[in-house]
Amino acid sequence: MTEECNGSVETALDILVGKWKPVILFHIFQHETLRFSELQRLVPEITKKMLTSQLRELEYHDIVHRKVYAQIPPKVEYSITEYGKGITPMLESLNKWGNLHLAHLRELYGEEAVKHK
Repeated sequence: MTEECNGSVETALDILVGKWKPVILFHIFQHETLRFSELQRLVPEITKKMLTSQLRELEYHDIVHRKVYAQIPPKVEYSITEYGKGITPMLESLNKWGNLHLAHLRELYGEEAVKHK
């Protein structure tokens, strides 16, 4: 990493910062398209308000596409945009490293001491 960051790292982190965005993206990548209620079921710890907020931010940055169907009850689906697919390698690396880190912590402290947060 010899290049200057010139704000690029900060920009990337602004888009993905927080506890929920990477989790939301991971689920959408796995399923390709998810309805709002499906996302709520997959991430039960997140509030409806927070999920809405995180999805709106991802939509603003053109990472997630929101498709609204004109029907009653309303149906809304979320998918990854073509542009958003560019972060696939980063999310895969983050997931891989996270699994390695959890294994490392289990070795250090034992299974009971390591809580997945």
